[in-house]
Amino acid sequence: MSLLLYGHPFSSYTQKVLIALYENATPFQFRMLGPDTPQNAAEWLQRWPLRKFPLLVDDGRSVVETSIIIEYLQQKHGGPVRLLPDDPAAALEARFLDRFFDLHVMSPVQHAVGGALSGDGGKAAEARADAEQRLERAYGWLEQQLAGRQWATGEAFTLADCAAAPALFYADWTHCIPDTMPVLRGYRARLLARPAFARAVEEARPYRPLFPLGAPDRD
Repeated sequence: MSLLLYGHPFSSYTQKVLIALYENATPFQFRMLGPDTPQNAAEWLQRWPLRKFPLLVDDGRSVVETSIIIEYLQQKHGGPVRLLPDDPAAALEARFLDRFFDLHVMSPVQHAVGGALSGDGGKAAEARADAEQRLERAYGWLEQQLAGRQWATGEAFTLADCAAAPALFYADWTHCIPDTMPVLRGYRARLLARPAFARAVEEARPYRPLFPLGAPDRD
């Protein structure tokens, strides 16, 4: 049985795993989760009732949580792009930055999106303001951290970049990275130009009207 991935193309965390799969041209079947594919949703919920996606299924084995999925892919379906470095110290840095992008970049975006979806104008404004403050702090740290680096940890594209690409993509839509941060803006541009992420962005393009904060006419 081939690999199955349950998710949605516009989902940042689905994109994170798609990048890893595309980087190594790993064969898989995509099981779209949406109103037009109720059978996929039923299979997904049977396997993972916590209602979180993406979900990877490998020969009947369910694997959840994006960072774990990507590590699993390297262990069981590895390719030429080593997303987790073999050196323990380098691997630890990749894991740390992976968590940074998920927790300190993507989480504020999700908070702002959740506020917008609440339908309460006051909650939406409060959530957006909180997200902007948190993103400002994250941007400032990243501007210093990424100086002189091609990718998140240096010259090699890793797990951390799989997390960074969708996180910074949507973060910039939520609170634009200022011109005073050329390092971070340049890094985001390199991620957008990376073929694996560019493919994920194009596949998600039809769903941009779903972004409740308003998708800008760029990228």
